[in-house]
Amino acid sequence: MPSLLNVENLCVNYGAIKALRGISFKVNEGEVISLIGSNGAGKTTTLHAISNIIKKAAGKIEFAGEDIASVAPDAIVQRHLIQVPEGRRIFQNLSVRDNLEMGAFTRRDSAAAIKADMENVFELFPRLRERINQVSGTLSGGELQMLAMGRGLMAKPRLLLLDEPSMGLAPILVDEIFEIIQKINKAGTTILLVEQNAFKALAVSDRAYVLETGLITKEGVASDLVKDPAVKAAYLGG
Repeated sequence: MPSLLNVENLCVNYGAIKALRGISFKVNEGEVISLIGSNGAGKTTTLHAISNIIKKAAGKIEFAGEDIASVAPDAIVQRHLIQVPEGRRIFQNLSVRDNLEMGAFTRRDSAAAIKADMENVFELFPRLRERINQVSGTLSGGELQMLAMGRGLMAKPRLLLLDEPSMGLAPILVDEIFEIIQKINKAGTTILLVEQNAFKALAVSDRAYVLETGLITKEGVASDLVKDPAVKAAYLGG
């Protein structure tokens, strides 16, 4: 299976604080890979470094065989490496439709193709169709997460970086979001998932990495990590 994303010896510093201390991992085409760990472990920092939102101190990041460490964030988006950030961060004063269209801003294909992809988003998230002309800032938390993911999908991701998609959602919505993550993957999108809900993340993942204070301490097949005593004790409630 070809490696789509390859991260080697990635280091990120915030002043004197070493947020990432030489982590290495890969994401193969077609996989769902999870980064799990407690708050402050470096999960979001990892995604920001991949997207070049923050600068790395050392290491290599390759996407589809290209070193992207010096590629600007907007050019990374044009390469179809798309991040859905923690906290949704939609354009609150714009309508649902406008937010989805903004997701396709960097695309250079036809209007018909963009329209077809919006229809695909509405198939995944029927509530967005119902609220297509609604101002996005008036949506519920679950609807905002759906919109954030839908906007990411409008950029036609080859690799989708999802940062804490279940944060702050009611349990029934958490289940729905993870079902949709599986549908997105089965439709052909590779996913790197950052998530504090380790049980849910491992349930939908092929492989996973455990991140603790800037270091990867465990890695393996997700179904094996669910049974790992240390992982169960730390992240799965015993």
